[in-house]
Amino acid sequence: MYQILSSQSSCPLNLLPLFSAVSIFFFCFSTCEMNVQALHSSVHGQFEASSVSPFRLLSFSPPSVRLSRKLSTAAFRRKSSLGRCLYGSSLSCGIRVTHGRIRSSLTGEVNEVEEQKQQEVRRAYPFHEIETKWQRYWEENRTFRTPDEIDTSKPKFYVLDMFPYPSGSGLHVGHPLGYTATDILARFKRMQGYNVLHPMGWDAFGLPAEQYAIETGTHPKITTLRNINRFRSQLKSLGFSYDWDREISTIEPDYYKWTQWIFLQLLKRGLAYQAEVPVNWCPALGTVLANEEVVDGVSERGGHPVIRKPMRQWMLKITAYADRLLDDLDDLDWPESIKDMQRNWIGRSEGAEIDFCVLDSNGKDSDLKITVYTTRPDTLFGATYLVVAPEYSFLTSITSPKESKKVEEYKELASRKSDLERTELQKEKTGVFSGCYARNPVNGEAIPIWVADYVLGSYGTGAIMAVPAHDTRDHEFSTKYNIPIVVVVVPEDGSCDSNKAFSGEGIITNSSSPTSGLDINGLSSKEAASKVIEWAEKTGNGKKKVNYKLRDWLFARQRYWGEPIPVLFLDDTGESIPLSETELPLTLPELDDFTPTGTGEPPLAKADSWVQATDSLTGKPARRETSTMPQWAGSCWYYLRFMDPKNSKELVGKTKEMYWSPVDVYVGGAEHAVLHLLYSRFWHKVLYDLGVVSSKEPFKCVINQGIILGEVQYTALKDTDGNLVSADSVDVLSEYNQERIPEEKVMKSGDYFVLKDSPDIRLIARAHKMSKSRGNVVNPDDVVFEYGADSLRLYEMFMGPLRDSKQWNTSGIEGVHRFLGRTWRLIVGPPSADGTFNDGTVVTDEEPTLEQLRSLHKCIMKVTEEVEGTRFNTGISAMMEFVNVAYKWDRYPRSIVEAFTLLLSPYAPHLAEELWSRLGHSESLAYEPFPKANPIYLKDSTIVLPVQINGKTRGTIQVEETCTEEDAFQIAEQDEKLSKYLTGQSIKKRIFVPGKILNVILDRQSSKVSR
Repeated sequence: MYQILSSQSSCPLNLLPLFSAVSIFFFCFSTCEMNVQALHSSVHGQFEASSVSPFRLLSFSPPSVRLSRKLSTAAFRRKSSLGRCLYGSSLSCGIRVTHGRIRSSLTGEVNEVEEQKQQEVRRAYPFHEIETKWQRYWEENRTFRTPDEIDTSKPKFYVLDMFPYPSGSGLHVGHPLGYTATDILARFKRMQGYNVLHPMGWDAFGLPAEQYAIETGTHPKITTLRNINRFRSQLKSLGFSYDWDREISTIEPDYYKWTQWIFLQLLKRGLAYQAEVPVNWCPALGTVLANEEVVDGVSERGGHPVIRKPMRQWMLKITAYADRLLDDLDDLDWPESIKDMQRNWIGRSEGAEIDFCVLDSNGKDSDLKITVYTTRPDTLFGATYLVVAPEYSFLTSITSPKESKKVEEYKELASRKSDLERTELQKEKTGVFSGCYARNPVNGEAIPIWVADYVLGSYGTGAIMAVPAHDTRDHEFSTKYNIPIVVVVVPEDGSCDSNKAFSGEGIITNSSSPTSGLDINGLSSKEAASKVIEWAEKTGNGKKKVNYKLRDWLFARQRYWGEPIPVLFLDDTGESIPLSETELPLTLPELDDFTPTGTGEPPLAKADSWVQATDSLTGKPARRETSTMPQWAGSCWYYLRFMDPKNSKELVGKTKEMYWSPVDVYVGGAEHAVLHLLYSRFWHKVLYDLGVVSSKEPFKCVINQGIILGEVQYTALKDTDGNLVSADSVDVLSEYNQERIPEEKVMKSGDYFVLKDSPDIRLIARAHKMSKSRGNVVNPDDVVFEYGADSLRLYEMFMGPLRDSKQWNTSGIEGVHRFLGRTWRLIVGPPSADGTFNDGTVVTDEEPTLEQLRSLHKCIMKVTEEVEGTRFNTGISAMMEFVNVAYKWDRYPRSIVEAFTLLLSPYAPHLAEELWSRLGHSESLAYEPFPKANPIYLKDSTIVLPVQINGKTRGTIQVEETCTEEDAFQIAEQDEKLSKYLTGQSIKKRIFVPGKILNVILDRQSSKVSR
């Protein structure tokens, strides 16, 4: 089945023809990355490859292989030993190359379609040479370096990417989406005369690197630096105009010295403290995890069991800034969705704290009280039970001996859930009765105290009053456990559904008691709430209270790979002592054994000589803090260090900070909406209070780029007998078997996809987020090798609006690659017979025509507007339209071509630089003035001219501004709508006002006949 042809290679794989077809098939399958290659000589005398998958020949396409049909060449050549051996030889599978022609190995016939396609890619333009040349030029000349000393009279533009964590997997095509957007903005603003700061660095501390190090035995510093080198190389290959002189990494002591300095300032201001708090402890990982890192009771990374247990931890008092963090959101140019997420996370609410007296075993009031926080004091008469969290501090005191075993068992089960799981609305509510009661202060009734995990010990007081008639969670709970439901609020229209909770405001009912002397019946919810609070404060049963969902930030990890916390604990007293600023940085010691201890003691405790220390002030022996800072620490302030990265005396110089702050545009994923962005704002406000920074907020404008999804995957459904079932007739997918269908067996039918062989069978078509497990990750290195960096940049911007999620489609990149090739050939000219291009251009020094000027300036206006509005896809469309128009011209004036080259340069900088050079310029175009649209040429050359027949408007026609009366009349005669009034008619006269109107007066007799 497979024909192996190799006339040039001395590789042992020339022996492959001895293998059976079956052996080759399984060999290919086992290598995963292997797509046996059809190799051909490029026009530049070097070998390039197009992949021909053996799976495709068998109509069997595992996703890990199928998605690499076009893009597997580079990965195959680089990563596979087989690929390295074959690259440069003429091995083919299903297709063979002979005498430069692509032929079928089965029939020997020339595959014209495949050959034409490959020749088009090869001959489009020599992007490999161009991109390598200009990347080398930019690096050698430090083209995008922002000088330390700058002309502050010029406007500034600070555009920043959320710097990446350098993972071992490197970049995938989703990463360049945001990076390309910021690069276009940076290049655009440079050309507009701005001082531009566009840096890149690495958020390099963190759990993933440490886990990989534990699994492989390789020190995390080694793997992290290796990953950084790979990321840097990939970013440079995409032509991003970063100022690499300002590169920073959070793992460098010169950097985290200032992270530690900020921690000391927090400590001095009472914003850093230690407390015993319930945490998510993962024994297998040996560390505390954030709520967001726990899913269904296990760690998000590795799937290890997680339990809740109290531990003494460092905390940062972010709650002290809750109001400022909330109020200042209104002034930010951020997506409303992100601001809403932060508002909800901070969760400011106004209400009341109410005290419920716990009853003793005889039903008498005890000295113990449970204080609850409620936003609905108007519903106090409807409270029929209390609920406390499993970690409630006085739980033992409010649990009867009879129920204590059940309560302890429930408490242990709750410790295995994260806060997010416990509060998820869809989860079934669970709880146990404590065996004790409390007294409702407004009506004197004894109500049961329950323990339930949907109440969190970290929110409010760790206890709630449950009003099942007016809270959905309480209603579900009370229904399940047969707890009374009392309606105390009804809608203003009197309607009420007893089967579900009414959570809105309304009119108060069933809410008076001689015991308390309080009567709020008939009042509105708002009036009743005020009256209840007034009563509570007068009687000592409560007070008005503002509360927040926001909790203080747990700022410690029991891990090795993080910033050391600059604190000592005296041996004799255990008192915590901050290091002096002169002792910074406190460097991370080298450890051979950095595995978790499993006891809760951090790995740094193993570094005995490092742990044992002496307090510099008192000379007393002490021990260092062995927990490290969380990964978020270094990313909280890195945008400031980019302004002054070499400063050894202060975090950032005052003059530089005042000039560059705040960041003008900050681009990154929406997944950082709460934690990173909120923590950065918190630290920035602290630094503002310290006088370190001059702006109240770090980021003026935040843009969240969308997600790039993998290519569409098609799935057919089959019943238990193996018969195909159309997806539109299925209600429950789990009742059917699912089978992946290769793209070549699918066709579009209306808005749906169906089988080519069975058009009545509708398929499920889905594009998923790229992930290794789905096998749909596309490596940008492979795309760059096959089509060039400019094509990748242009395609990612052309896919759709920056903020929207988009689906990757390999055929789409072929389209933008053709556009770049057409642009190249338009200016340079077509290739010669041997495929080479001339060294110059085909431009002339003649003056442009009015038509050419109009086309150019309309394009300038559109591209400028769309870049400024970050609507990059429509800017590309405008340039494509211009090139289409330009192909109709018979000459190309230099002024037109140079202006268009400058327009193109932010999007496709390599190609633009090469064209600029060929146009006779010796310097880079990076700082050339960006073209400005001239209003004179923006007016349309055509106008809409009303046409009247005997003084009555019968229609309009489009004519040139310079149109004559005769031209206008001829166009009117040919117009479908107007011709019925003019055909066969005798015309008495015509009245023509240029640019205004054409009035045709018909002969009266002729007009009557017409009517």
